[in-house]
Amino acid sequence: MNVFPLSPVDYIFTGVGSQPISFAFYYNKVLDPDSLEKSLKETLNYFPILRSQLVKISKTDYEFHISEEGLTFDVLQSNTAFEESSSIEKYIMPVSPTEGKPLTKITLTQTPKGSVLSVSVAHALADGFSYFHFFSSWARICRGESIIKPNLQRDVLLSNFNRGEKTITSNDIYTNCGLFHGGKRRKIQNETAHVERFFISKDTIRSILEDKKNKPEISLTENDIITALLWQKYIPMWSKENKNQKTYVTCPCDIRRVLRGLPRNYFGCALSFATASIHLNGLLEASVRDLAILVRNSVKKVKNDYILSSLETLETLRKQKGLDAMEEIHLRHPHHGIIITNLTRLPIQYLDFGSGAPTDFLSYVDVLGSAAILPAEKGVEIFVAHPPEGH
Repeated sequence: MNVFPLSPVDYIFTGVGSQPISFAFYYNKVLDPDSLEKSLKETLNYFPILRSQLVKISKTDYEFHISEEGLTFDVLQSNTAFEESSSIEKYIMPVSPTEGKPLTKITLTQTPKGSVLSVSVAHALADGFSYFHFFSSWARICRGESIIKPNLQRDVLLSNFNRGEKTITSNDIYTNCGLFHGGKRRKIQNETAHVERFFISKDTIRSILEDKKNKPEISLTENDIITALLWQKYIPMWSKENKNQKTYVTCPCDIRRVLRGLPRNYFGCALSFATASIHLNGLLEASVRDLAILVRNSVKKVKNDYILSSLETLETLRKQKGLDAMEEIHLRHPHHGIIITNLTRLPIQYLDFGSGAPTDFLSYVDVLGSAAILPAEKGVEIFVAHPPEGH
């Protein structure tokens, strides 16, 4: 198959500010480029969609077309060693999910003290689960091992939605999708993103989870607690206008285990969005546990009917207003919100191409006002991308 349709959620991640998934992994041993390239070619037999370019076929539709120009693989040399403080652009320029551009870029940089393997994939092609399904499969094939084959069928996400005559509003986008519809998303390439990196211990998280004083009947997860902590810490720093204004926290949710008929090994962008809100004065006064309950309740709403309603709303908006309307969809409230992605299952140990797993990594941030929760020994590591002053 040389042509793939986009699902309604894929379109969110096209055009300006579309948040490609980009990581650079550092290996303290030298990776062999010939071995990588040979195993990559074999891996792409199972993941052909990664060799795609966007082709516009109407005012409201793109298609993924398999192309030799859809994926690039480059080998570079650097005279400087990998540093945790480096910008990821030193090792790879993230893909631009626009018409005619490659949607996957891979770069191997040989340094004096090892190799940096960087992969950037358009978010329209893959979510975090699919990104690492491909990456770990590539590593397994390089080691001569078998893989779990991906499922590329998009039928469940391409249902024949009953698009009504009602014009989709910004309130519909928020209520049905947990997203925000407003002005066009901004490019950040010419802005200096202030990225903060810090640690939260398991003991801190556990002490809140085990606090029985408030609503012990509510079952919370560690991720609920961390999300609540970040919401309460950063939104007051970023929103200083009015204590009566609403604030928002958005959590992307993997729907493979929720949407009926969607295979667990589906390769693509299988996301829906849970968004919780509270006025700023309430955010300042609430306990972390109470905020975590708001987060948990919003995530619990992401069930089969909500997901289908979300897909139908996005599809209808695009058919009514065209592709440009997709660049007006925001994952977080542009002024009073934060989006928090849980990457604690980051399978670094499986990215072993025969000489050991990576020892460090860098990630790319395309959404300012966002945070990522990453695994760390005895806790989690947090990456926060602060919005520019005044935004």
